[in-house]
Amino acid sequence: MSILVSRETRLIVQGITGRDGSFHAGQMLEYGTRVVGGVTPGKGGQSVHGVPVFDSVAEAVEATQANATVIYVPAKFAAGAVREASDAGIPLIVCITEGIPALDMVPLYHLVRERGQVLIGPNCPGVVTPGEAKIGIMPGAIHAPGRIGVVSRSGTLTYEIVHALTLRGLGQSTCIGIGGDPIVGTHFRDLLPRFEQDEGTDAVVLVGEIGGDEEERTAEYIQEHVAKPVFAFIVGQTAPEGKRMGHAGAIVSGGLGTADSKRAAFEAAGVPVARTIDELADQVRDRMVGEAHDA
Repeated sequence: MSILVSRETRLIVQGITGRDGSFHAGQMLEYGTRVVGGVTPGKGGQSVHGVPVFDSVAEAVEATQANATVIYVPAKFAAGAVREASDAGIPLIVCITEGIPALDMVPLYHLVRERGQVLIGPNCPGVVTPGEAKIGIMPGAIHAPGRIGVVSRSGTLTYEIVHALTLRGLGQSTCIGIGGDPIVGTHFRDLLPRFEQDEGTDAVVLVGEIGGDEEERTAEYIQEHVAKPVFAFIVGQTAPEGKRMGHAGAIVSGGLGTADSKRAAFEAAGVPVARTIDELADQVRDRMVGEAHDA
């Protein structure tokens, strides 16, 4: 099982004729993702990697029955690309682009939610259901099909943690990078219910970061609504006090958003917080092996 994407997903690529869009379209096709079309205004009728290019998202959806899109356009066009995808009725929108102004994201955040759509990103690595489909820029080779869900605010640390799980024989059901900007379309709290209901997911790994209160709010949600085991890792645990580091969302202010506050919130909710990636992977392995032995 999986959440959000599967081998049935029909994907279009907005910005497919650009350098990044073209490269990653090829990578997604090689992985087995059903890339059914691309969009670049003014370049309709061309093809990239054998994939037809359309002038608009609406045209692409009408021709291909696409139900997902991934956006690789420059930041100044990205908000418009998200809105165009939403207007075309695409249920899953993945925005890889970084550098989109927060004020541009505020109306889009509410728009997609009002329409019942899912926006992953911006400034994210995408979504992978191992062995079925990948949308975005995550390397496919490190993933393995399995029963551990992974959700992360960090891009690179997502790869490292997935690789550590795979090395221990712990495959993944779906891996999602939600993005590191202050305003992203989807939160941990939006995805945990999907993993909780997914029969193919036995446990969930959350990769948080310093800054904001996403992890604290998530801990409260876990206490009340999540029965499956959850494990956590906080990026930025050794960040010097008073320094702004990494993503735009990694801003610590007034004692809020610190690694210590996030750790305390998770531990109060019964979620172990590892200090290293290897420790995290070992915690998941030991818990899963122990439950399998008990069964």
